[in-house]
Amino acid sequence: MNVRNMLLAATVLVLPTAAMAGETVNGFYVGLGAGFDMLNPVSTNGVTEYYTHPNSSYSYWGGNNLNSNGGWGVVGSVGYGFGDVFNSGGGVRVELEGNYRQNKVHLGNHATLTDPDPVYGGPFSIGGGGMWQQYGVMVNALYDFTTVAPWVTPYVGLGFGYIWNNFQGGNFYDYGGFSYNFSGNNQGSAAGQFILGAAFPLGVPGLSLTTEFRFLGQFSGNTLKATPTYNGVPTTNPIAASAKFGSPTNESLLIGLRYAFNTAPPPPPPAPAPVYAPAPAPSRTYLVFFDWDRADLTGRARQIIAEAAQASTRVQVTQIEVSGYADRTGTAQYNLALSRRRADNVAGELVRLGVPRNVISIQAFGDTHLLVPTAEGVREPQNRRVEIILK
Repeated sequence: MNVRNMLLAATVLVLPTAAMAGETVNGFYVGLGAGFDMLNPVSTNGVTEYYTHPNSSYSYWGGNNLNSNGGWGVVGSVGYGFGDVFNSGGGVRVELEGNYRQNKVHLGNHATLTDPDPVYGGPFSIGGGGMWQQYGVMVNALYDFTTVAPWVTPYVGLGFGYIWNNFQGGNFYDYGGFSYNFSGNNQGSAAGQFILGAAFPLGVPGLSLTTEFRFLGQFSGNTLKATPTYNGVPTTNPIAASAKFGSPTNESLLIGLRYAFNTAPPPPPPAPAPVYAPAPAPSRTYLVFFDWDRADLTGRARQIIAEAAQASTRVQVTQIEVSGYADRTGTAQYNLALSRRRADNVAGELVRLGVPRNVISIQAFGDTHLLVPTAEGVREPQNRRVEIILK
């Protein structure tokens, strides 16, 4: 499977699960991670030598791989969280990433030249290796899955950018005396990556521990120049050489820290649900409470609405006021719309229970008229309510 197809498949697999709701990253953040990196085998399609006499080039020994036993990588990022922009209960982030990876590599199986050298004879067995270095810049888009558990926020992401490759200390040699030094040049290509991670809050507002798996793939190979020598002495013929390498792919396991700025302290524990003491006469005011950022009716909410509907048939009622409210965790405009949806749902349930629609008036007050005064951004269950007043 090539890199493009793998990234597309990853997108298709993760999108259907993004239907949760909860706390999200809002505003700027920074992150840093480091850990194990594995460079998958990189094909080498042959070395080409360039001669002055005769003026020609010659390619030989293809079909070998550069293999790695593993290396390390580091990733730093600066990003911005947009919150729940799709109203799906998750969070959307974008970030700019800088990265560096290095793997010690060796030429596989000490391969044998497929053709004899035109000047010095052969065939010869060949070997070699060096340090394969990669560094680049990526732009990532990520989606946070919140409320999976209070102690973890999984996330997935896709990124695109550019990666440079350098075969530092790279050397291919044959046992007939020839050697090819690849140090001092680099080449890059466009790249894409898939990110699967999880963030664990550390108890400090905005600070999280992160763990990630990343698959990075480049979309094209690299041709790196080499200096040919014979028994350690630069040759006059051939005067230059180059090798073509396949498209590198990497798999990384990283651990790091992320800090989100302007993060509010954790909200206080939710207040216990109000206890309604029985009274000899029906109450004239009823309170219906809602979950955070929700407008649907719970089972308890439907019980309270049913009590209000029954009371309206036992007392003389000329008007029923249904007023919706929200807490201060969203924008004023969003909270006004949310409180309206809550009031509409309560009024609709009253009508379903037989209350005439023409006696019901609906109002929305957003995050004003709080039952419990709070600072902006604090979740307060008693402020997420609809009041039913019988008049």
